[in-house]
This record gives sequence, structure tokens and C-alpha cells, in this order.
Amino acid sequence: MMLVMTQLEVLYRYDMHPTEAAMAGVGAMRQVYGVRKIVFDERAKTVMVEYDATRLNDATIAQLLRRTGIDIVEEIPLALRKPPAEPEAAAAAK
Repeated sequence: MMLVMTQLEVLYRYDMHPTEAAMAGVGAMRQVYGVRKIVFDERAKTVMVEYDATRLNDATIAQLLRRTGIDIVEEIPLALRKPPAEPEAAAAAK
């Protein structure tokens, strides 16, 4: 029997920087079956969660983040996410 997992990512913007208690909650959230990865970008005030869509959905991920104390204000469509700058382009701009 072969298990099929559908990996998805969802990106949220938060308003207030997470407290120590919220980050402890995020640590516990990593133990939720289906949550694969959680990445914070403090400069952009975003959190990206990679998850198994056969187990969870965007609404569940948002609810889990809010329960930890993360102040989610909006979901950012991944199509609008800016790709990282190319090293050559960044060097040429200087």
C-alpha cells in the first residue's frame, strides 16, 4: 500500500511579534500530525507553514496558529510572493 501525501504551503502575515509563550505554542504545533514545516520571516512579519493537505487545510492551520497566540491578520496568496533576489542582480544594483 502506497501513501499519497499532498504537500501544500500557506503564508500568513501577522501584526504583533510573537511572544515567548506563542513561540512555545508553535513548537508544540510542530508535533501536529500533518504539519511539516513552520518558517517565520521577522522582517516581512510572515509565517509560512508547509502541511499535508490530506490531513489539514488552510483554515485549520490558521486556527492552530491563532491558538498559539500568533496574531494572524491575513493570508497572502503564494502567487503574489516575491521570489528571492538573484545574487548577480543584487550585486549589479550596487
